[in-house]
Amino acid sequence: MKTDFDWLWAALNIDPGRLVDVFRYDPQAPMIFNSGIFLWLFAGFVLVYLLLRRKTTARLLFVTLFSYYFYYKSSGVYFFLLAVVTLSDFLIARFMARTAARSCRKAWVILSLTINLGLLAYFKYTNFLGGVVASIAGGTFTPLDIFLPVGISFFTFQSLSYTIDVYRGQIQPLNSLLDYAFYVSFFPQLVAGPIVRARDFIPQIHRPLVVTQEMFGRGVFLIVGGLLKKAVISDYISVNFVERVFANPTLYSGVENLMGIYGYALQIYCDFSGYSDMAIGLALLLGFHFPANFDSPYKSASVTEFWRRWHISLSSWLRDYLYISLGGNRKGRLRQYVNLMATMLLGGLWHGASWNFVFWGALHGLALSLHKAWQQFAGRPKGWRPRGLRRVLGAVVTFHFVCLCWVFFRQADFSSAMDMLRQVFTAFRPQVLPQLLDGYPEVFGLMALGFLLHFLPARCEGAACRMVTRLPLVGKALLVVAAVWLVIQVKGADVQPFIYFQF
Repeated sequence: MKTDFDWLWAALNIDPGRLVDVFRYDPQAPMIFNSGIFLWLFAGFVLVYLLLRRKTTARLLFVTLFSYYFYYKSSGVYFFLLAVVTLSDFLIARFMARTAARSCRKAWVILSLTINLGLLAYFKYTNFLGGVVASIAGGTFTPLDIFLPVGISFFTFQSLSYTIDVYRGQIQPLNSLLDYAFYVSFFPQLVAGPIVRARDFIPQIHRPLVVTQEMFGRGVFLIVGGLLKKAVISDYISVNFVERVFANPTLYSGVENLMGIYGYALQIYCDFSGYSDMAIGLALLLGFHFPANFDSPYKSASVTEFWRRWHISLSSWLRDYLYISLGGNRKGRLRQYVNLMATMLLGGLWHGASWNFVFWGALHGLALSLHKAWQQFAGRPKGWRPRGLRRVLGAVVTFHFVCLCWVFFRQADFSSAMDMLRQVFTAFRPQVLPQLLDGYPEVFGLMALGFLLHFLPARCEGAACRMVTRLPLVGKALLVVAAVWLVIQVKGADVQPFIYFQF
């Protein structure tokens, strides 16, 4: 028997089942920026956001609720972890500010570290640590069925930066829980960064909501560019070539494996920097500024420079809150190298609970230490960078070292990584290359385009951004429509999740 609501849904041409799905978590289809449902929801979100532009408290509450909904659509009921971290660190910072004794303040910040890192350790490292303990003890360990909430590494680190800055006296604690919840949960960067520092973001919360023409134009430019990086270049080369090679490296020649490694280097850059660009662009449309998270990292002439350009928000976080806390370069050269190794080992472990990630971090830590030692031996001043041919050679060497490390980062186990490298060094077979290029013209065309855009001078990106900014509103809308149309033409059957969602 039909109800009045059934007639209403029919009159409006709405499927109530699909309407309910909008509010239900689907583990097979988490909400991400390049999904159609997000584009529609964001359009409605912006309308309400603009209506509340002069009502600060209502606007903050609305964005916070939408952010929690966004996280629920990404991780289900585990959104409560976000609330636990937010409430605990807000209260800890308040108690810390009321305590004059240094020992008590230290106890509060240790409690914050315990809560945040404890949650991270349980959800991310329980099975890894259990396996390590079992192997040492000579026993067996059955992995527990533990769901890894999306972005837990990001929002715990972001919240920790707040309590540590309060402990160091660099910022004052907030009086409003809503302000702090808004900061921690702000949806553009919630699940995959950038990791935004409290001292950079919190002063923007109560400023008058202003989106200049330059902000709007740059926001559109970053969103369109990030969408094309992710959904066109990264996803296409991944699904149609990179995943096949990494899944069965021994079935392919060395040259095919090498092209797969180059492809993954581009894939992970376009995937993660594409997300960061979209997050920064969305924030600009909402009136907020995020720091840059990538700066053409494959142009780097050394590993040290690479980490100044790659995932800047994480590398600077590790430097300021881990490396410097360990002593940095203040306790002699040997201790500095030890601190670099420890920082990168933990940075590798931050990315994932496996020995491959630890080894990846160790390789980068060793390279950073050797580069630092060479600079000191050669008497190079701080910040010195090579020029001309020396810079080109440095960039080639650095890029290939980073690619070598990506093999261990991408493969699930050490033996698969070694299989891939063995193929490159013992079964290269360059005569296969023409046939390979002929068999995957679209893949290698997109790879060539991706690397070309990456290595263009920064002024070219600035000129393109200014061109988009000068477009009329209709022109910007048509640009977005064209980008969405292009994504629809090249995307596969399923929306590909962002690589860094697993971290």
